[in-house]
Amino acid sequence: LRRVAKVDASVLITGESGTGKEKVARAIHSASPRRLKPFVPVNCSSIPENLIESELFGHAKGSFTGADSKKIGLFQEANGGTIFLDEIGDMPYQLQSKILRVLQEKEIRPVGSNKIIPVDVRILSATHKNLKKSIAAKEFREDLYYRLSVFPVELPALRERKDDIELLANYFLKKFGELWQRPTVKMSKQAEQIILNHSWPGNIRELKNFVEQLSVLSEEKLVTAEYMIDF
Repeated sequence: LRRVAKVDASVLITGESGTGKEKVARAIHSASPRRLKPFVPVNCSSIPENLIESELFGHAKGSFTGADSKKIGLFQEANGGTIFLDEIGDMPYQLQSKILRVLQEKEIRPVGSNKIIPVDVRILSATHKNLKKSIAAKEFREDLYYRLSVFPVELPALRERKDDIELLANYFLKKFGELWQRPTVKMSKQAEQIILNHSWPGNIRELKNFVEQLSVLSEEKLVTAEYMIDF
């Protein structure tokens, strides 16, 4: 990540939901020459299909019903910095060609405008989907895939990196203790074994949620197995 941060190569981050894909994107940006410029995250699956082009590229006044004023898009907001296209696999097929143009030409055109606007933006993207299967199903452009994945990063599921579970759990315990101004809480050996044996289908997000619950319940400095009866 440190190596790829130093150059402007596009990075495609893949992995299950909750594995920390946005954290990786932020780490790349923070270690890059663009770190003093904006980092703009965009969740492609959360923006309605009829609005996503306007959100990304902006629009001219009167370009469609409700466009009462000019709007600056997220690519322009990220100018000089990094835009993070999360869940890129959910981007509408017809819009993918316009993302490809940004990568190739370094320019955008707002909806309803004839004006071409140059942008200097690094694109990082992420998805939980298998994009090669999406390509085969004609749901994702193959040319865009290769432009986005100049440097691919695959994040393994938490169940595949058992050594990280204890580290992360103790990190979150310390974090919530500081947040709520409570004594530092630690886990007993039996409690540690229980979390190590769990499969964590929700990955780091699930582990963080669980540790937060433990921090609420525990009134002692040591979390024992009795706090995990229903786990």
